Amino acid sequence: DEVIPVLNNVVVAPVTTTIRDIPTCIPVGPEEGIDHDSVATFDNLATVPRSLLTIHLGSLGAGGRALMCAALHAVADC
Repeated sequence: DEVIPVLNNVVVAPVTTTIRDIPTCIPVGPEEGIDHDSVATFDNLATVPRSLLTIHLGSLGAGGRALMCAALHAVADC
């Protein structure tokens, strides 16, 4: 988190309401600040200029980092 302010580009996991129960998707919803039950899709990561991220939509909860690492592990199989 501390390096984000100095980066020009960041990697984002798109969020969709098309819920797939697969290891590369993390459930997100009202507890994370997202209006609808959705998933963050780590099998569809994108790099975007940080300057385009102007609205804070939400953030992962307490166990979010572990879920994110598990999803990335499933993507990379490492």
